[in-house]
Amino acid sequence: MSDYLLLPVAALPFPQIDPVIFQVGPLAVHWYGLGYVVGILFGWWYAKRLVANNRLWAHETSPMKPEDLDDFVIWAALGIVLGGRLGYVLFYDLARYIQNPLDIFAIWQGGMSFHGGMLGTIVAMVVFARSRGINPWSMLDTIAAAAPVGLGLVRLANFINSELWGRPTDMPWGFVFPDGGPLPRHPSQLYEAALEGLVLFLVLRLLTHRALKLKTPRFVGGAFICGYGLSRIFVEFFREPDAHIGYLLGGWLTMGMVLSLPMVLIGAWAMASAREPAKRAAA
Repeated sequence: MSDYLLLPVAALPFPQIDPVIFQVGPLAVHWYGLGYVVGILFGWWYAKRLVANNRLWAHETSPMKPEDLDDFVIWAALGIVLGGRLGYVLFYDLARYIQNPLDIFAIWQGGMSFHGGMLGTIVAMVVFARSRGINPWSMLDTIAAAAPVGLGLVRLANFINSELWGRPTDMPWGFVFPDGGPLPRHPSQLYEAALEGLVLFLVLRLLTHRALKLKTPRFVGGAFICGYGLSRIFVEFFREPDAHIGYLLGGWLTMGMVLSLPMVLIGAWAMASAREPAKRAAA
């Protein structure tokens, strides 16, 4: 049956939530921006708890101090914002920004890429870790364990903003989005919030606190990268591709899938090759 023959009789009413939480003069606080802020602050707090618990680390010795994360939080924020914006420009809408280069700086208009934000954060982690004599893989593990909460919050904000909605559906939980046409659509933002946010966080929590995988550098980071890639590829089957990109192949392959497949492979390699470091001899 064609998508355009679907009837919106079973659609759920879309909750009319103002994307702006409050506004004071020209200053407006959006749910989308709040998601990033709360995600970064939670990641900072949670990562400090991880490094303060020596039991979780190889030889019961944390590879860094909580104070290191106090300094790194600014690096992380810059990596997320700069990498996310640059990734969106390069991966999703390069032609537009070549014609209008000043729009690159108009972040308030939207346009952030997770894959770009992840790469930006990884670069920030490597540079910061090496400057402090910290194992970059352990830094990756620490930040990765906390990252899903921020991802989930931003996906919830995407839902509130009625953006990045899913493909048409006749399932009873479909929503008619204000800007998504008359047909009910998959709430793919909520699928991503559940998988990339809640489920991935719980899986990583089991790895860090039950399986004690922080003792083997890059395993937890690899699990995050692989888990996100698998989650994103799955949800892409329900998510409407960007209109200016569309499908890359056969009415099913999307840019999100193409960018996520290397994550699955790299994450699987990281987990398979992770080893507990040898204990250093006493001086």
